[in-house]
Amino acid sequence: MTIAPERIAQIEARRDELAAQMATGDLPGDRFVAVSKEYAELEPVAQAAGEVRRLRAESESLSYMTQDADDDLRQMAVEELHANRQQLEAAERALSLALLPRDAADERAAMLEIRAGTGGDEAALFAGDLFRMYQRYADNRGWRVELISASVSDAGGYKEVVASVTGAGVFARLKFESGVHRVQRVPATESGGRIHTSAATVAVLPEAEDVDVQIDDKDLRIDVYRSSGPGGQSVNTTDSAVRITHLPTGLVVIQQDEKSQHKNKAKALKVLRTRLYEAERQRLADERAGTRRSMVGSGDRSERIRTYNFPQGRVTDHRINLTLHRLPEILEGEMEELIGALIAQDEAERLATLDG
Repeated sequence: MTIAPERIAQIEARRDELAAQMATGDLPGDRFVAVSKEYAELEPVAQAAGEVRRLRAESESLSYMTQDADDDLRQMAVEELHANRQQLEAAERALSLALLPRDAADERAAMLEIRAGTGGDEAALFAGDLFRMYQRYADNRGWRVELISASVSDAGGYKEVVASVTGAGVFARLKFESGVHRVQRVPATESGGRIHTSAATVAVLPEAEDVDVQIDDKDLRIDVYRSSGPGGQSVNTTDSAVRITHLPTGLVVIQQDEKSQHKNKAKALKVLRTRLYEAERQRLADERAGTRRSMVGSGDRSERIRTYNFPQGRVTDHRINLTLHRLPEILEGEMEELIGALIAQDEAERLATLDG
């Protein structure tokens, strides 16, 4: 995608205008905050635009020099022009990416939900493997993982686990993980050595702030009861478990991991607010995009997105036809190559849409 010179001039002029406004010292507090925020967002775009403008000017000068009568000067200009064009191509792409509409949720924390699917105990064990994989990836990036709720399987792993992941750019890097993850391996209980296929569902939602979703108390039905563990036995002697029903949508959130009713209610409201926020984001995205969805970013939880094949030691992402023979490392949280490829594919698709 080639950005017109006029557009580059507009970007740099707006950056300079914002800088001048901040330098006056005359802006009211709220206006200064707004101008500062816009400047911070525009500055990297303006720098990318300035680099394109510089390289384009250099290209013109070198093109003129390739017509020089002096053989040595002409040859030098040809070589430098070749290098310039490579740099310019990279700079044009960087500017195009910087100008792509940003997902406002990219810098947010994320709610990670993993549920065992088909496969019984093996699916629960796989859900546990996935949760540990994301925990290790989060550790590698300096993020914090806070367990919200967990339903542990008798055989190990999780029937369901929900966690909050906080840090810089969490949702931007995890948002393409939503969907059905499939595992192919020989279960420990399989005496005949047969490979079984099981699945778990992953959902990654941007966490909502209090100001994002206004929840009216009259729209909630809150039930409290005694929390129970495996087999139905009571794990608390007080009515600490909380079930919140959002009456307008029918969404139900149950929280019983904490011994405090107050803490369970706070966690349940956090999950509810995030799910309502995501539903509204999805509605707006559908309105803007019509029926078209990005191949990478559909977020459809029923879509099979990835297979983890233990006998062959490989992980295949079906959306981008990428296979990596690094399954042990990936399960240890070394996911950067996989996630980076998904982000690059999404950027390429969005650039292609703009070009079209």
